[in-house]
Amino acid sequence: MIRSLLKWFNKFQHSLRLLWDLEGTPAKRARGIAVGVFSGCFPFFGLQSLMGACLASLFKGNHLLAVIGTWISNPLTYIPLYLFNYKIGSFILGSERELNNLSGLTQRQMWNQGWIISSRIFFGSILVGLFFGLIFGLISYMLFKSSSKKSTLQIPRRHR
Repeated sequence: MIRSLLKWFNKFQHSLRLLWDLEGTPAKRARGIAVGVFSGCFPFFGLQSLMGACLASLFKGNHLLAVIGTWISNPLTYIPLYLFNYKIGSFILGSERELNNLSGLTQRQMWNQGWIISSRIFFGSILVGLFFGLIFGLISYMLFKSSSKKSTLQIPRRHR
């Protein structure tokens, strides 16, 4: 049991090392993570990875890290993340119209309620995505930059 757990941990550690050593400058890798986290803050289930990869192309970021960055939203974080996005959107856009009780609504009123909720989630997703994308991008840039400095210091130089 312990031996198989250690074997799994070593494989996991090796996978992390491969991701860490991906090609590209620290800035390119950090841009990939930043646009991935930004994309992951949107409630576009199934399209977040595609959005992250497209934004990585647009901003010249690492595509694989962009797709991995979208994993900020996952089944464990969906509800808290999108509720937070809704709260931020409601705070900025205001909640002048409260949500009505859904029983007895006409189809038009139902669409209006959907628009109130959707616009606040979408606007909140933009703001939260920008904030978290910037934070994760800056932190990862600093980590990648310090890691690349350490690795260049460890390369033995040949005397000619």
